[in-house]
Amino acid sequence: MIETLGLKALHKLDPEQAHHLSIRALKTGLVPMSGLITSARLKTTLAGLELPNPVGLAAGYDKNAEVVGPLSRAGFGFVEVGAATPRAQPGNPKPRLFRLTEDRAVINRFGFNNEGADVIAARLRARTLGAVPVGLNLGANKDSADRAGDFAQVLRICGPFIDFATVNVSSPNTEKLRDLQGAAALSALLAGVMEARAGLSRRIPVFLKIAPDLNSDEIAEIGEVALASGLDAVITTNTTLSREGLSSAHKGETGGLSGAPLFEKSTRVLAQLSKATEGKIPLIGVGGIATPEQAIAKLQAGASAVQVYSALVYQGLSLVPRIVQGIESHLQATGLANVQALTGTGRDQWL
Repeated sequence: MIETLGLKALHKLDPEQAHHLSIRALKTGLVPMSGLITSARLKTTLAGLELPNPVGLAAGYDKNAEVVGPLSRAGFGFVEVGAATPRAQPGNPKPRLFRLTEDRAVINRFGFNNEGADVIAARLRARTLGAVPVGLNLGANKDSADRAGDFAQVLRICGPFIDFATVNVSSPNTEKLRDLQGAAALSALLAGVMEARAGLSRRIPVFLKIAPDLNSDEIAEIGEVALASGLDAVITTNTTLSREGLSSAHKGETGGLSGAPLFEKSTRVLAQLSKATEGKIPLIGVGGIATPEQAIAKLQAGASAVQVYSALVYQGLSLVPRIVQGIESHLQATGLANVQALTGTGRDQWL
């Protein structure tokens, strides 16, 4: 009831103002937390990370690692913050965040607004270590002369204080960033990131986040690069440029679309990448998850874990324990011992 009233109040505000207010509420402890949710069935391993459950928070909410502690107590099995760029940058002009309520969707064109890697590293260094792995989404400065080098630089600065890092070359809101998804450019970029990782005092997994707006040849090409480069997992997918089937007033805004309309497109890319890589690399399913059934569908399509974000705008943090408990109930009802036993069991229906 309190959460419902809070969401209604936030939705009367400008979306970006509401976002900042929600961060402040988490800082002050005003938001009730479900705490750690786990069980023998829910515990899983992702690229060497021990997760209490397979439901994570996608990057983009806690851009500056301000509320890692509260988010780690919200029921998530892992949390991703950022994106961080080497230098602080303001991002794109406002307004740049739009609710598409009728479509249960969001359009954003933030453009990697953040306080910079040094500030974010200081916050990550100061966090209390817990049972929930925390990762950082790596980005590039808009005006950088060496965008590929930016990813490695952020990893060198923040790497000692995180459990995993995600290379984000799939945001549509930094001009020509998606060009780095091509095989040659991506291979060179990842080589630099892996070199930076080798210089850290401990090895952390490196993930790649890809776009949903890829054809089958591009998906296969990314799969080849992922396997050849030594990536530990691929996050499938980021936001889309498609506007198919939308009805909300803001449907014509530029930027990346997330939320309910992305579910089918992102799940098909997930299944195609799972087939292309023959299950040799873990996949993280993200895009349009708003129910336990949709999280289960991502796992069945080939994901080893999932992430949520946009649905929280409409349902609040209570969605997290509902999804986790829904996965637990499904595993119990079907007699499956763990999450790994579910992964890929329904892939063919999405191909």
